Amino acid sequence: MARPRLGDLQLAILEVLWERAEATVADVHESLLVDRGLATTTIATMLRKMEERHLVAQRRDGRVLIYRARVERDAVHRSLVGDLVARLFDGDPKALVHHLIDEGDLDAAAIDELRRRVQKRRKEASDVR
Repeated sequence: MARPRLGDLQLAILEVLWERAEATVADVHESLLVDRGLATTTIATMLRKMEERHLVAQRRDGRVLIYRARVERDAVHRSLVGDLVARLFDGDPKALVHHLIDEGDLDAAAIDELRRRVQKRRKEASDVR
């Protein structure tokens, strides 16, 4: 699947759908109302556009449309991180990691967790060989 390019509102809508599995326009509107203050029609329009892009699917229950995500959270996260690495770090994921370590607000526990993950990944990579 091609990398979906998502705006902030599209990502917020997908987060609602991932949490709920399915939702109506009214459900999504209610979930985003406090943070976004958008009209129900704006949410409906965005969901329709997202359906055209195959990001969401709909089914009808009487007169109500019920939406679900067609893309998985992990795939979207990979895509967004890939775009970030390509755009800001010249395609070099190590540069992103260096940036996060050097500029990030990481405490000793977070650094220890990163170290454990790197060691685990290193072991997995050596087991494959």
